Amino acid sequence: MADEPGPAERDLYLTAVRLGGRLRPDDLAPEDRPALAALVARGLITPTATGWAAANPRSLGDRLGVELRSRAVRLLRHAEQLPDRLAPLARAYDTVRSPVGRLGPGRPGDSDRPVGRLRETVSCAGGVAVRRRIAELLADCREEFLSAQTGPRPLDGLRAALPEDLAVLRRGCAVRALYQPVALADRPVLRQIELRVRGGARARVLTEPYERLLVFDRTTAVIPAVEERAGAVFLDDPATVRYLVARFERDWARATPLDRHLGPPHPTTARVGRLLAQGLTQRAIGARLDLSERTVAAHIARLRERHGARTLFHLGWRMRDADDA
Repeated sequence: MADEPGPAERDLYLTAVRLGGRLRPDDLAPEDRPALAALVARGLITPTATGWAAANPRSLGDRLGVELRSRAVRLLRHAEQLPDRLAPLARAYDTVRSPVGRLGPGRPGDSDRPVGRLRETVSCAGGVAVRRRIAELLADCREEFLSAQTGPRPLDGLRAALPEDLAVLRRGCAVRALYQPVALADRPVLRQIELRVRGGARARVLTEPYERLLVFDRTTAVIPAVEERAGAVFLDDPATVRYLVARFERDWARATPLDRHLGPPHPTTARVGRLLAQGLTQRAIGARLDLSERTVAAHIARLRERHGARTLFHLGWRMRDADDA
Protein backbone atom coordinates (compact mmCIF):
# COMPACT_ATOMS: atom_id res chain seq x y z
CA MET A 1 0.00 0.00 0.00
CA ALA A 2 1.30 3.48 -0.88
CA ASP A 3 2.09 5.94 1.94
CA GLU A 4 -0.56 8.41 0.80
CA PRO A 5 -4.22 7.82 -0.13
CA GLY A 6 -4.98 7.64 -3.82
CA PRO A 7 -7.54 9.75 -5.73
CA ALA A 8 -10.47 7.41 -5.07
CA GLU A 9 -9.67 7.27 -1.36
CA ARG A 10 -9.34 11.06 -1.16
CA ASP A 11 -12.69 11.56 -2.88
CA LEU A 12 -14.45 9.15 -0.53
CA TYR A 13 -12.86 10.74 2.54
CA LEU A 14 -13.95 14.21 1.39
CA THR A 15 -17.45 12.83 0.82
CA ALA A 16 -17.50 11.66 4.43
CA VAL A 17 -16.38 15.10 5.59
CA ARG A 18 -19.13 16.79 3.55
CA LEU A 19 -21.68 14.44 5.15
CA GLY A 20 -20.71 15.60 8.62
CA GLY A 21 -17.83 13.24 9.13
CA ARG A 22 -19.90 10.08 8.86
CA LEU A 23 -20.79 7.53 6.20
CA ARG A 24 -23.77 5.24 6.20
CA PRO A 25 -24.09 2.09 4.10
CA ASP A 26 -26.60 3.87 1.87
CA ASP A 27 -24.01 6.56 1.08
CA LEU A 28 -21.73 4.07 -0.64
CA ALA A 29 -21.81 2.79 -4.20
CA PRO A 30 -20.47 -0.69 -4.93
CA GLU A 31 -17.36 0.76 -6.56
CA ASP A 32 -16.59 2.66 -3.31
CA ARG A 33 -15.90 -0.55 -1.37
CA PRO A 34 -12.17 -0.88 -2.30
CA ALA A 35 -11.51 2.75 -1.37
CA LEU A 36 -13.43 2.32 1.90
CA ALA A 37 -11.39 -0.76 2.79
CA ALA A 38 -8.15 1.13 2.07
CA LEU A 39 -9.25 4.10 4.20
CA VAL A 40 -10.13 1.79 7.08
CA ALA A 41 -6.74 0.08 6.76
CA ARG A 42 -5.01 3.47 6.90
CA GLY A 43 -7.03 4.58 9.91
CA LEU A 44 -8.62 7.51 8.07
CA ILE A 45 -12.05 5.91 8.40
CA THR A 46 -13.15 4.00 11.53
CA PRO A 47 -16.15 1.64 11.74
CA THR A 48 -19.06 2.63 14.01
CA ALA A 49 -22.28 0.94 15.06
CA THR A 50 -24.21 2.62 12.24
CA GLY A 51 -21.51 2.96 9.56
CA TRP A 52 -18.13 4.71 9.47
CA ALA A 53 -16.64 7.93 10.85
CA ALA A 54 -13.85 10.11 9.43
CA ALA A 55 -10.71 10.21 11.60
CA ASN A 56 -8.33 13.12 11.94
CA PRO A 57 -5.80 12.82 9.06
CA ARG A 58 -3.13 14.52 11.17
CA SER A 59 -2.78 11.35 13.21
CA LEU A 60 -2.06 9.43 10.01
CA GLY A 61 0.44 12.07 8.94
CA ASP A 62 2.23 11.90 12.29
CA ARG A 63 2.30 8.10 12.24
CA LEU A 64 3.54 7.91 8.64
CA GLY A 65 6.09 10.62 9.35
CA VAL A 66 7.56 8.58 12.18
CA GLU A 67 7.60 5.45 10.04
CA LEU A 68 9.21 7.21 7.07
CA ARG A 69 11.86 8.85 9.23
CA SER A 70 12.65 5.49 10.84
CA ARG A 71 12.86 3.91 7.40
CA ALA A 72 15.15 6.70 6.21
CA VAL A 73 17.44 6.23 9.21
CA ARG A 74 17.63 2.49 8.53
CA LEU A 75 18.45 3.14 4.87
CA LEU A 76 21.14 5.71 5.72
CA ARG A 77 22.68 3.33 8.26
CA HIS A 78 22.65 0.56 5.67
CA ALA A 79 24.23 2.90 3.09
CA GLU A 80 27.02 3.76 5.54
CA GLN A 81 27.66 0.12 6.39
CA LEU A 82 27.52 -1.16 2.82
CA PRO A 83 31.11 -0.21 1.82
CA ASP A 84 32.49 -2.03 4.88
CA ARG A 85 30.35 -5.08 4.15
CA LEU A 86 31.57 -5.15 0.57
CA ALA A 87 35.20 -4.47 1.54
CA PRO A 88 36.19 -8.17 1.67
CA LEU A 89 34.81 -8.65 -1.83
CA ALA A 90 36.61 -5.53 -3.06
CA ARG A 91 39.90 -6.72 -1.56
CA ALA A 92 39.48 -10.10 -3.22
CA TYR A 93 38.72 -8.37 -6.53
CA ASP A 94 41.83 -6.20 -6.23
CA THR A 95 44.09 -9.18 -5.51
CA VAL A 96 43.14 -11.03 -8.69
CA ARG A 97 43.09 -7.99 -10.98
CA SER A 98 46.36 -8.27 -12.89
CA PRO A 99 48.12 -5.25 -14.41
CA VAL A 100 48.92 -7.44 -17.42
CA GLY A 101 45.71 -7.78 -19.37
CA ARG A 102 44.71 -9.64 -22.48
CA LEU A 103 42.99 -8.67 -25.64
CA GLY A 104 39.23 -8.68 -25.75
CA PRO A 105 37.01 -11.70 -26.16
CA GLY A 106 36.11 -13.32 -29.42
CA ARG A 107 39.47 -13.07 -31.25
CA PRO A 108 40.94 -16.50 -32.09
CA GLY A 109 44.53 -16.85 -31.01
CA ASP A 110 44.53 -13.72 -28.87
CA SER A 111 43.29 -15.18 -25.60
CA ASP A 112 46.78 -16.15 -24.43
CA ARG A 113 48.79 -13.35 -25.99
CA PRO A 114 50.05 -10.83 -23.38
CA VAL A 115 50.04 -7.19 -24.37
CA GLY A 116 52.39 -5.55 -21.91
CA ARG A 117 50.46 -3.38 -19.47
CA LEU A 118 47.40 -3.03 -21.65
CA ARG A 119 44.78 -3.93 -19.09
CA GLU A 120 41.92 -5.03 -21.33
CA THR A 121 39.93 -4.39 -24.43
CA VAL A 122 36.19 -4.47 -23.81
CA SER A 123 33.57 -4.66 -26.51
CA CYS A 124 29.98 -5.80 -26.75
CA ALA A 125 26.79 -4.89 -28.56
CA GLY A 126 25.37 -1.64 -27.23
CA GLY A 127 28.47 -0.91 -25.14
CA VAL A 128 26.97 -2.44 -21.97
CA ALA A 129 30.24 -4.02 -20.82
CA VAL A 130 32.15 -0.79 -21.51
CA ARG A 131 29.69 1.32 -19.52
CA ARG A 132 29.79 -1.18 -16.65
CA ARG A 133 33.60 -1.15 -16.54
CA ILE A 134 33.71 2.65 -16.65
CA ALA A 135 31.15 2.82 -13.84
CA GLU A 136 33.44 0.62 -11.73
CA LEU A 137 36.40 2.91 -12.35
CA LEU A 138 34.30 5.97 -11.57
CA ALA A 139 33.17 4.43 -8.29
CA ASP A 140 36.83 3.83 -7.35
CA CYS A 141 37.96 7.33 -8.42
CA ARG A 142 39.12 9.40 -5.44
CA GLU A 143 41.38 12.21 -6.69
CA GLU A 144 40.77 13.31 -10.29
CA PHE A 145 38.64 12.42 -13.28
CA LEU A 146 39.55 13.79 -16.73
CA SER A 147 37.18 13.47 -19.66
CA ALA A 148 37.56 14.48 -23.31
CA GLN A 149 34.18 13.93 -24.97
CA THR A 150 33.74 14.10 -28.72
CA GLY A 151 30.68 14.76 -30.85
CA PRO A 152 27.12 15.33 -29.62
CA ARG A 153 26.37 13.94 -26.18
CA PRO A 154 23.40 11.55 -25.71
CA LEU A 155 20.84 13.20 -23.44
CA ASP A 156 19.54 9.96 -21.95
CA GLY A 157 23.05 8.85 -21.08
CA LEU A 158 23.85 12.18 -19.42
CA ARG A 159 20.68 12.04 -17.35
CA ALA A 160 21.33 8.47 -16.25
CA ALA A 161 24.95 9.25 -15.30
CA LEU A 162 24.18 12.49 -13.39
CA PRO A 163 23.84 10.88 -9.91
CA GLU A 164 27.15 9.05 -10.35
CA ASP A 165 28.91 12.19 -11.61
CA LEU A 166 27.61 14.29 -8.72
CA ALA A 167 28.63 11.58 -6.25
CA VAL A 168 32.19 11.78 -7.59
CA LEU A 169 32.17 15.53 -7.05
CA ARG A 170 30.78 15.17 -3.52
CA ARG A 171 33.67 12.84 -2.69
CA GLY A 172 35.99 15.75 -3.42
CA CYS A 173 37.31 14.55 -6.77
CA ALA A 174 38.54 17.17 -9.21
CA VAL A 175 36.57 16.74 -12.44
CA ARG A 176 37.51 18.35 -15.75
CA ALA A 177 35.71 17.73 -19.04
CA LEU A 178 36.35 18.81 -22.62
CA TYR A 179 33.48 19.11 -25.10
CA GLN A 180 33.18 19.99 -28.76
CA PRO A 181 30.90 22.89 -29.84
CA VAL A 182 28.33 20.46 -31.25
CA ALA A 183 27.59 19.33 -27.69
CA LEU A 184 26.32 22.83 -26.85
CA ALA A 185 23.78 22.96 -29.69
CA ASP A 186 21.19 20.92 -27.76
CA ARG A 187 19.87 23.01 -24.84
CA PRO A 188 18.80 20.01 -22.69
CA VAL A 189 22.29 18.55 -23.11
CA LEU A 190 23.85 21.88 -22.21
CA ARG A 191 21.64 21.96 -19.12
CA GLN A 192 22.97 18.55 -18.07
CA ILE A 193 26.53 19.78 -18.47
CA GLU A 194 25.68 22.91 -16.47
CA LEU A 195 24.35 20.78 -13.59
CA ARG A 196 27.74 19.13 -13.35
CA VAL A 197 29.52 22.48 -13.47
CA ARG A 198 27.33 23.78 -10.66
CA GLY A 199 28.23 20.66 -8.71
CA GLY A 200 31.91 21.61 -8.92
CA ALA A 201 33.09 20.22 -12.25
CA ARG A 202 35.15 22.31 -14.64
CA ALA A 203 34.40 22.21 -18.35
CA ARG A 204 35.83 23.75 -21.50
CA VAL A 205 35.03 23.75 -25.21
CA LEU A 206 37.65 22.96 -27.86
CA THR A 207 37.03 23.59 -31.55
CA GLU A 208 40.10 21.62 -32.66
CA PRO A 209 39.84 17.87 -33.38
CA TYR A 210 40.79 15.55 -30.54
CA GLU A 211 40.24 11.92 -29.55
CA ARG A 212 37.90 10.70 -26.84
CA LEU A 213 39.69 10.01 -23.57
CA LEU A 214 38.88 9.20 -19.95
CA VAL A 215 41.49 9.20 -17.18
CA PHE A 216 40.84 8.02 -13.62
CA ASP A 217 43.21 9.22 -10.87
CA ARG A 218 45.99 9.41 -13.50
CA THR A 219 46.40 5.64 -13.16
CA THR A 220 43.92 4.24 -15.70
CA ALA A 221 43.09 5.68 -19.12
CA VAL A 222 40.27 4.65 -21.44
CA ILE A 223 40.47 5.22 -25.20
CA PRO A 224 38.34 3.96 -28.11
CA ALA A 225 39.31 0.61 -29.57
CA VAL A 226 41.00 1.17 -32.94
CA GLU A 227 39.34 -1.69 -34.77
CA GLU A 228 35.83 -1.18 -33.37
CA ARG A 229 34.80 2.23 -32.11
CA ALA A 230 32.05 0.71 -29.95
CA GLY A 231 34.72 -0.93 -27.82
CA ALA A 232 37.26 0.60 -25.47
CA VAL A 233 40.85 -0.04 -24.42
CA PHE A 234 41.71 0.27 -20.73
CA LEU A 235 45.34 1.18 -20.06
CA ASP A 236 47.32 1.39 -16.83
CA ASP A 237 50.91 1.61 -18.07
CA PRO A 238 52.28 4.68 -16.20
CA ALA A 239 54.22 6.06 -19.17
CA THR A 240 51.24 5.68 -21.50
CA VAL A 241 48.87 7.30 -19.01
CA ARG A 242 51.30 10.21 -18.48
CA TYR A 243 51.47 10.73 -22.24
CA LEU A 244 47.68 10.79 -22.55
CA VAL A 245 47.34 13.17 -19.59
CA ALA A 246 49.88 15.51 -21.22
CA ARG A 247 47.80 15.53 -24.40
CA PHE A 248 44.69 16.30 -22.35
CA GLU A 249 46.48 19.17 -20.58
CA ARG A 250 47.58 20.58 -23.95
CA ASP A 251 44.02 20.48 -25.27
CA TRP A 252 42.68 21.91 -22.00
CA ALA A 253 45.01 24.89 -22.25
CA ARG A 254 43.73 25.66 -25.77
CA ALA A 255 40.04 25.29 -24.90
CA THR A 256 37.50 27.98 -24.02
CA PRO A 257 35.85 27.98 -20.56
CA LEU A 258 32.33 26.59 -20.74
CA ASP A 259 31.05 29.17 -18.27
CA ARG A 260 31.08 31.74 -21.07
CA HIS A 261 28.36 29.68 -22.81
CA LEU A 262 26.10 29.26 -19.77
CA GLY A 263 24.76 32.77 -19.20
CA PRO A 264 24.94 34.45 -15.77
CA PRO A 265 26.91 32.61 -13.07
CA HIS A 266 25.21 30.87 -10.16
CA PRO A 267 24.01 33.44 -7.54
CA THR A 268 26.37 32.07 -4.89
CA THR A 269 29.29 32.17 -7.32
CA ALA A 270 28.42 35.78 -8.15
CA ARG A 271 28.33 36.70 -4.44
CA VAL A 272 31.74 35.08 -3.92
CA GLY A 273 33.06 37.15 -6.83
CA ARG A 274 31.70 40.40 -5.40
CA LEU A 275 33.25 39.73 -1.99
CA LEU A 276 36.52 38.76 -3.64
CA ALA A 277 36.49 42.06 -5.52
CA GLN A 278 36.08 43.84 -2.16
CA GLY A 279 39.35 42.31 -1.00
CA LEU A 280 38.01 39.63 1.35
CA THR A 281 40.08 36.49 1.84
CA GLN A 282 38.81 33.01 1.04
CA ARG A 283 38.28 32.31 4.74
CA ALA A 284 36.45 35.60 5.29
CA ILE A 285 34.18 34.91 2.30
CA GLY A 286 33.35 31.49 3.73
CA ALA A 287 32.48 33.01 7.11
CA ARG A 288 30.37 35.72 5.49
CA LEU A 289 28.37 33.28 3.33
CA ASP A 290 28.42 30.36 5.80
CA LEU A 291 30.35 28.19 3.33
CA SER A 292 33.32 25.90 3.84
CA GLU A 293 36.66 27.07 2.47
CA ARG A 294 36.58 24.13 0.08
CA THR A 295 33.23 25.26 -1.32
CA VAL A 296 34.49 28.83 -1.67
CA ALA A 297 37.55 27.50 -3.49
CA ALA A 298 35.27 25.65 -5.95
CA HIS A 299 33.33 28.86 -6.67
CA ILE A 300 36.59 30.77 -7.13
CA ALA A 301 37.84 28.10 -9.54
CA ARG A 302 34.69 28.56 -11.66
CA LEU A 303 35.17 32.34 -11.61
CA ARG A 304 38.77 31.95 -12.75
CA GLU A 305 37.56 29.75 -15.60
CA ARG A 306 34.88 32.24 -16.57
CA HIS A 307 37.12 35.31 -16.52
CA GLY A 308 40.31 33.67 -17.75
CA ALA A 309 42.16 34.77 -14.61
CA ARG A 310 45.63 33.30 -14.10
CA THR A 311 45.94 34.12 -10.38
CA LEU A 312 43.66 34.99 -7.48
CA PHE A 313 44.87 38.60 -7.58
CA HIS A 314 44.14 38.73 -11.31
CA LEU A 315 40.64 37.39 -10.66
CA GLY A 316 39.96 39.99 -7.96
CA TRP A 317 41.03 42.69 -10.41
CA ARG A 318 38.78 41.28 -13.13
CA MET A 319 35.84 41.10 -10.72
CA ARG A 320 36.44 44.72 -9.69
CA ASP A 321 36.34 45.73 -13.34
CA ALA A 322 33.08 43.81 -13.77
CA ASP A 323 31.49 45.59 -10.81
CA ASP A 324 32.56 48.98 -12.15
CA ALA A 325 31.16 48.29 -15.62
